[in-house]
Amino acid sequence: MLAIINSCALMGIDAYLVKVEVDVSGGLPAFDIVGLPDASVKESKERVRAALRNSGFEFPLSRITVNLAPADIRKEGPLFDLPIAMGILAATGQVPFNDLLSGAVMVGELSLEGLLRTVPGSLAMAQCLGRVDGLVDFFLPEDNSGEAAIARGLACHGIANLNQLADILRRGTAPSPVVVDIDALFSAPHDEDKIDFSDVRGQEGVKRALEIAAAGGHNILMLGPPGSGKTMLARRLPSILPPLTLEESLELTKVYSVSGLLPKKQPLMTRRPFRAPHHGASAASIIGGGSNPRPGEVSLASQGVLFLDEFPEFSKEVLESLRQPLEDRLVTISRVYARLTYPAQFQLTAALNPCPCGYYGDKSRRCTCSPQMVKRYLHKISGPLWDRIDIHIEVPRLAYEDLSLSPKGESSARIRERVVAARRIQQKRFSDGPTWCNALMSRRELENCCILEPQAQKLLEGAYQRLQMSARAHDRILKLSRTIADLDGAEIISLTHLAEAIQYRSLDRNEMV
Repeated sequence: MLAIINSCALMGIDAYLVKVEVDVSGGLPAFDIVGLPDASVKESKERVRAALRNSGFEFPLSRITVNLAPADIRKEGPLFDLPIAMGILAATGQVPFNDLLSGAVMVGELSLEGLLRTVPGSLAMAQCLGRVDGLVDFFLPEDNSGEAAIARGLACHGIANLNQLADILRRGTAPSPVVVDIDALFSAPHDEDKIDFSDVRGQEGVKRALEIAAAGGHNILMLGPPGSGKTMLARRLPSILPPLTLEESLELTKVYSVSGLLPKKQPLMTRRPFRAPHHGASAASIIGGGSNPRPGEVSLASQGVLFLDEFPEFSKEVLESLRQPLEDRLVTISRVYARLTYPAQFQLTAALNPCPCGYYGDKSRRCTCSPQMVKRYLHKISGPLWDRIDIHIEVPRLAYEDLSLSPKGESSARIRERVVAARRIQQKRFSDGPTWCNALMSRRELENCCILEPQAQKLLEGAYQRLQMSARAHDRILKLSRTIADLDGAEIISLTHLAEAIQYRSLDRNEMV
């Protein structure tokens, strides 16, 4: 007997339909899985065998052949356990092969007692399957059902064990699908909401720089001695970014789901992420990759902030590998059997000390580093990478009076209002193209949108020669000045706007060493 069960597999953060073809025939008992399965798929044989027996079903002593079609794409993971088990039951007549089964899709990992365990990528699968004609119902583990139901393409049903699904197939009628209130998910309180800029005393200049970075989507680098508040300030940058749109939230959720990092009771990512990997992280963990390619930190920080503390302490391989995603806003990983693309729409926020000991230029503590040590330390960041960071800002050590006497800072909500207003201006400006913020402007958009006053034009010319800027640094200053003008609600970039933008390049390499 032959039974064909619809299932699904992942390729990067996207999914594709897989036909699980199960043939049970006479001959010596055997159990073979073909169709380019990896080790975890081949191990399904033992899980399925034990799960069927422990659930009260009969495991046939026959020749069982399972084909995962299309057979020319490598299959990974234990998500085929459930469709293989149902295929065996349907082929042996233990469950009926009716209209419900022919229009259903199944994924799920089985425990040895027949319970269903979660699988990654449910949202991507539901989005893919919702576009396939003839598919109506999606059966998957209970903990994944809310995530899949967000796609609203299929009727999603959470299943606890094999017996529950077999009973549904015998009845021939699917239960009521899972329904998710997306508005309630976005409005639900979150621990990240407690992090606020009002907690930061002093550092008004750095707060202003972070507001500009948030308004225009600019990368920012903070330089200062240990304990000056760089991490505290960076941690609060997501709190002033515009709220996630549903489209951004779905893309981010797909990345976290495929990576297996989506919180168990959180079917949708509703807050912008803040990722802060250790400086000992490998290039594969930052950019993505591995033998079975997975999204890296640049993709997990998409739509949010990637914070790299102790920036020069990251390996040269990691630092140089950041150049391409910073420019293209995506990561492409090539393997013999696949070419995978992951999003990388992140804002880079880097922090570093001015020297190895951390106290170069500090008025309260003496630096123990030689000029050569300082130069070597800062030269770990290459010129091309330096140019890709729009804002360089010093974070000085706070005096006691700033900590004890400064009034409570402005709240994140107030700052976010100004940021959102500036982003609305940019959305209107770039409504006809793929650009969504000033930091991503093309050369043509720069010429059309960054119109300078005559005095500002002269200032830019002088700064270009004096600071020995690259063409990329010149364009970054124009983009920054455009964002500053947007925060002021101005159409023309004035001398004041440009002067503030230029000061955020004061830590360029020729001034730091």
